[in-house]
Amino acid sequence: MRIIIIGAGNLATRLSQALQKVGHEIMQLYSRTQTSAKALADILHVPYTINISEIGQNADIYIYAVNDDALESLIELPLSPNAIHVHTAGSVSIDIFKGKKKNYGSFYPFQTFSKAKEVDFNDIPICIEASNKQVSLKLFELAKSICNNVYEINSEQRLNLHLAGVFANNFVNHLYQISSDIVESANLPFEIIKPLIIETAEKIQQLSPNEAQTGPAKRNNQTIINKHRDALKHNNELLELYNRLSNMILNANVSQ
Repeated sequence: MRIIIIGAGNLATRLSQALQKVGHEIMQLYSRTQTSAKALADILHVPYTINISEIGQNADIYIYAVNDDALESLIELPLSPNAIHVHTAGSVSIDIFKGKKKNYGSFYPFQTFSKAKEVDFNDIPICIEASNKQVSLKLFELAKSICNNVYEINSEQRLNLHLAGVFANNFVNHLYQISSDIVESANLPFEIIKPLIIETAEKIQQLSPNEAQTGPAKRNNQTIINKHRDALKHNNELLELYNRLSNMILNANVSQ
């Protein structure tokens, strides 16, 4: 398929590379900034533009891989009326295209992306939603060309999936940062925690999160919990977070 990528961020970078690798033609990419546009264009060896008026009109699919705040203004552009227009946002309904595009939908790879780290799209779930059956078939074909797991879900389901992802990834990663700060304050390297992080992630391949839960709150070990609270007494923000999470685990045990 002939594709124009609108955006040059983390997702746009990894998705465009995956699509190009399996034979799709990335005709052009657009970004608001010269640096990011040129960097990705050099990787893909395709033309780029930072001028909205220069975005091509002859693609089969336009993929809007941009921040949610930028999406609404970009879909107002009078681009190829018969093409398929999709966004990659987790929390934006496809109704944002209604009345502006004829064929539209969402193409949502459910994964965390970074320009600095490669990913294997074969194992990444891609969630699609479409304005009509014909668009759905095209998006399914596009998704299957780069991954093994394609799900057709609606905008409400995608919003909840995105919310779940924030808890499972964004919040957890911030907890890694907190853990890193704690061990480094004790003159220990973050590497000492990495095997625990890996085992925690691998464990839920075999167990449910409930079955995998361990720790002092799970055991209701108030002696250890109080020692931890004492260690955090000079950081009210972390102490409050520790108490909230511990209480949630304790309450979950009581309700079972």
